Amino acid sequence: MKCYDCMETEKDSNAVCICITCGKGLCMHHTKELELPVTVGTPPDVKRLPKGLPRLVCNYCISQIIEDGFD
Repeated sequence: MKCYDCMETEKDSNAVCICITCGKGLCMHHTKELELPVTVGTPPDVKRLPKGLPRLVCNYCISQIIEDGFD
């Protein structure tokens, strides 16, 4: 699979992951990582784990996620 964003600029790069939001194949250069918090337990004893789950997204989707989160 090739990187979708690279193909738009007429470059040829192998994809190393897929955006979890839109499904585009992405190279390392076009990948952004979000860390989602993870909690365990039941209320009132809920604890946040020190490390979250990594989620890989493209530049377009990250801009939409951040924009939508602050509207």
